[in-house]
Amino acid sequence: MDIHVCTLRDKQEFQDDDGAAETLGISSASWPLFGVVWTSGQVLARLMLDYEVDGRRVLEVGCGIGLASLVLSRRGVDITATDYHPSAGEFLNKNAALNDTKAIPFVRIGWDDPDDGLGTFDLIIGSDILYERDHIESLSNFIDRHARPKCEVIVVDPGRGQHAQFSKKMIELGYAHSQHKPEGMGDLEVPFKGQVLRYLR
Repeated sequence: MDIHVCTLRDKQEFQDDDGAAETLGISSASWPLFGVVWTSGQVLARLMLDYEVDGRRVLEVGCGIGLASLVLSRRGVDITATDYHPSAGEFLNKNAALNDTKAIPFVRIGWDDPDDGLGTFDLIIGSDILYERDHIESLSNFIDRHARPKCEVIVVDPGRGQHAQFSKKMIELGYAHSQHKPEGMGDLEVPFKGQVLRYLR
């Protein structure tokens, strides 16, 4: 599948003229992190190329540049994307147009925010979202709030040291856990040394 994306040039970019990111607590140093394609995002997008999603409602959590959402949209999947960053939705719309796909529903939301009207989903996906120990409780509860009684969760984790605590919390919430190394990723520009985490209820 041929997907084109408009991204930031690098991790040094910064533009917050109206102070929207600053108001949300996003520093100038972390501002550009949403806007580049990370190796974990490439892995998730490749997994979604032929993942079994027929008839399933899918949510991408912490979508960043939204590469996996673009792949799923191209496949005609019912995909909704979320991110905390105030510029993520703008880039997602631009990239959907760039790839001649329909606009992807996007909600700017924090994991601790009150009811967001998203509803529930059959499959919830995310890449490199286990980066802060303090976020584990919020993230797991956010996922659980938006999971249907029968739900699958896929998290591509590069190995930041938080997945054991996250898996423990997900198991407490009633999910079975497994993990594996992704196959067929040897041609990535930056080698992926992490795991694909899967939770099933």
